[in-house]
Amino acid sequence: MADLIFFGDSLTAGYQLRAAEAFPALLQIRIDALGLPYKAYNYGVSGETSAGGRQRVAGVLARHQVAVFVLALGANDGLRGIPIRETVQNLQDIINQVRQKHPQARIVLVGLEFPFDLGPLGGHRFGQYATEFKALFRALAEKNSLPFVPFLLQGVLGQRHLNLSDGVHPNAAGHKLLADNMWAVLEGVLSN
Repeated sequence: MADLIFFGDSLTAGYQLRAAEAFPALLQIRIDALGLPYKAYNYGVSGETSAGGRQRVAGVLARHQVAVFVLALGANDGLRGIPIRETVQNLQDIINQVRQKHPQARIVLVGLEFPFDLGPLGGHRFGQYATEFKALFRALAEKNSLPFVPFLLQGVLGQRHLNLSDGVHPNAAGHKLLADNMWAVLEGVLSN
């Protein structure tokens, strides 16, 4: 069995859901159904920023023979308005650590976009940040030649019936769509 690491925040962890309802567990069902030799590990930590992930990743890498590493951090950076360059540096450092410790590992980068119109909070400045935030993920994926999931929350964001009452975290039905969004890219990575 090869280790498949999902490294992210509350979106990966399945905030307020049972572990079996979070998208990494749903993807394990698909992996098993296809007879692919991967075991998914959910290293989602609610509230985690890219800086926190940068500090935490070495411990995760030391515990596994990583075959595939799915990097899904950045949402909390965006919500806190952390400068784009810091998020980019932190994510690049995580990618570098994975490559150094597990040179054969394939890394998948997961993109995010802002879930709301920030205009009312301060006009164009927030709009500019949101545009740069969205762009940073694709730029990192291209720079590092990584398979890329453009938008984890595609089809879920802003859909009240697919989110918890906070309007931010997907519910169990929402996680089924997150699994679909992830599988669209991950299936090809795991099948090759």
